[in-house]
Amino acid sequence: MKTEVIIVAAGAGKRLKAKVPKALVLLKGKLLITYSLKVFEAHPGIDGVVVVGAAGFLSQFIRFTRPFKKVRAVVPGGLKRSDSVKCGLTALSPDTKTVLVHDAARPFIDRASIDRLLVSLKKNKAAIVGVPVKFTVKKVDRKTLNIQETPARDLLWEAQTPQGFHKDLLVKAHARKFKDEATDDAMIVERMGDKVKVVMGNYRNIKVTTPEDIILARQMLTGVK
Repeated sequence: MKTEVIIVAAGAGKRLKAKVPKALVLLKGKLLITYSLKVFEAHPGIDGVVVVGAAGFLSQFIRFTRPFKKVRAVVPGGLKRSDSVKCGLTALSPDTKTVLVHDAARPFIDRASIDRLLVSLKKNKAAIVGVPVKFTVKKVDRKTLNIQETPARDLLWEAQTPQGFHKDLLVKAHARKFKDEATDDAMIVERMGDKVKVVMGNYRNIKVTTPEDIILARQMLTGVK
């Protein structure tokens, strides 16, 4: 079953306060996106990679991805994340059966998490990596900031990427029109009524969103070549 990865790297990174797209921010002298690219490049279960980059920086994305043999296409993204994923879907190989969607802002994805995801996709049409929530979470009224509910912690997981799907299911999901923008691909599939499995990810698989996250990522890379 041929498996390809869409790396979503079109985000502007406004909260990171960077002058370039988030994926092109330097982390310990290397572009943020290259960390996850290397993991997928080395994984034997991955057949190809499609990089969805920011349109205005496409030449830079093409240049730095040349050394990666599995990168088969670099395409411009859209205004929203879902638009960028759609752009990636159109660039996949026709014979691809399974697709993983990964955020370039997650540099610490590991091979073991990908292994577990691929195993799950042999039995399920949709699965994501995630980790159980460590802290107590409150549901709050957005206007008054009054606490409405304290969900049971053992029922809550933090969703991560990559998220994996049978390609036909994800294409069908993204063809639908929903009132509100989904924050991840699993949410789009859920809205169609399809089941999505969760497999254990890694707490190190953080998402770099703010300047504080860059500091944390640097600390995590201390001693790592």
